[in-house]
Amino acid sequence: MKKWLIPVIILAVVAYSLYSWAKGFNNEAVVLQEDAKTKWSNVESSYQRRNDLIGNLVKTVQGAADFEKETLTQVIEARSKATSTTIDVNNLTPEAMAQFQQAQTGLSGALSKLLLVVERYPDLKANANFLELQSQLEGTENRINVARDRFNEDVNNYNKHIKIFPNSILAGLFNFDEMNRYKSDPGSENAPDVNFDFSKKK
Repeated sequence: MKKWLIPVIILAVVAYSLYSWAKGFNNEAVVLQEDAKTKWSNVESSYQRRNDLIGNLVKTVQGAADFEKETLTQVIEARSKATSTTIDVNNLTPEAMAQFQQAQTGLSGALSKLLLVVERYPDLKANANFLELQSQLEGTENRINVARDRFNEDVNNYNKHIKIFPNSILAGLFNFDEMNRYKSDPGSENAPDVNFDFSKKK
């Protein structure tokens, strides 16, 4: 074998090794990033389901005679804001996520107030729709919590992949930036009380 072939072979092996490493890093980073984005879509989908259920609740309450319009209006406005506050999955900035969470928290607060007012309306408390909505809303709140946890898990896996050495070198070259985790308001990790069981008299 000619002597000049030896360094050529060595360079070829090194180049192929670097290529394989870069390709493996890039492909895994893409998969992890896309998985996290999909999980965020699931978070938004769960919140949208809750908004839809609350819309049904509003329709039920609107049928009650002399129901407090101010309280109902607050729920309608909060729901409208929560529905219109969305995030581009490619722009999950802390500011955008905080704005999204703020809108959802506002809707939760308006809903809680509405349920307190319902206590004064025996016909509403006996409405079968409330019993059905109780089960569906509680289930949806659980879905929201699970979806948020899964999103954070996928974000954590992605962030670890791009931050560990030597992957961090390639992350900068390929423009893979750290993703932000979902941070809820203090106490919002617990599902709000949406208990419509009015069978027990106080």
